Amino acid sequence: MAQSNNVSRRSPLALFQNFIYSETSLYILKRLLQAVLTLLLASALCFAITELAPGDYLDILKQDPQITQERIAELTRQFGLDKPAIVQYGRWLWRVVTQFDFGESFVYFRSVKSLLFERIPATLLLAVASIIVTWAIAIPLGILSAVKQNTAIDKVLRVLSYFGQGFPSFITALIFLIIAQFLSPLFPVGGMTSINHDQLSFVGKILDIGWHMILPTIALSITSFAGLQRLTRGQLLDVLRQDYIQTARAKGLPENKVIYVHALRNAINPLITLIGFEFASLLSGSFIAEFFFNWPGLGRLTLQAVQAQDKYLVMASLMMGAAMLIIGNLLADLLLKAVDPKIKLADLK
Repeated sequence: MAQSNNVSRRSPLALFQNFIYSETSLYILKRLLQAVLTLLLASALCFAITELAPGDYLDILKQDPQITQERIAELTRQFGLDKPAIVQYGRWLWRVVTQFDFGESFVYFRSVKSLLFERIPATLLLAVASIIVTWAIAIPLGILSAVKQNTAIDKVLRVLSYFGQGFPSFITALIFLIIAQFLSPLFPVGGMTSINHDQLSFVGKILDIGWHMILPTIALSITSFAGLQRLTRGQLLDVLRQDYIQTARAKGLPENKVIYVHALRNAINPLITLIGFEFASLLSGSFIAEFFFNWPGLGRLTLQAVQAQDKYLVMASLMMGAAMLIIGNLLADLLLKAVDPKIKLADLK
């Protein structure tokens, strides 16, 4: 009782200091400092790749006879393309660090930052929905396949997982797009909202976006779900063969408790580490889904920027992908620590 009173009497400053010097806080600070160096190296690599690509955005404009040489020279000075490559990179990096300014888009004549902020929510919405659907389907099916090992159910689920992994993302997206055209107007063919979206109520707008998310979310989830299902099955089978599981069964514990309390808690740890990679891989996977379903996200914007050689927009989009990988891995580590307190964050690489 006295100990609880002492805890409650601690000043806010003491509680704040305890949080700052805790293992979790120090680990987050360490990872953020590493992230700064990683993003710096990634930015240099992205700039080098864009410079090595043949031609630039102005080469496309030079082919238009309606654009004068004076206009070409004006755009060259406006975008800083008249400077050496190392100077261009230095100016761009300085603006990013001091002003969080990623430059101006060649195509849209707008700040890259505003374009990213418009598109990121749509991509994150699709990515988070895909992760939820993937895990909600793959984990139960993986558990069922492991529990029913070598039965007809297990064989059917394994065949489905093989088919799921065998289909490339663009084939899956194309199939669902064809299905949407046949089932129209049951499912929308493309876009994020309907024509009358602005006239709907708040709840109606949410339902409208959710309706448009169904097919692209499923298209993104199929390949991921197949791999996660197989991994869940393999991890759970490995744990079920351990001696402590046999001991728990010998003690007469119910099979459900053995599987869901003892076995699954130990099998889930390797799966959690995949969240970070899944989170980042969905950005590259969303390119295809966003393209086929006309989804106004970051993947589609990046693809258009690459095609138009919009250098600063391409660099910012690639940097955003690297940031998503770093954030995803950090969240996976913290979630792993929350699930299993015995794990030391210092031991995680």
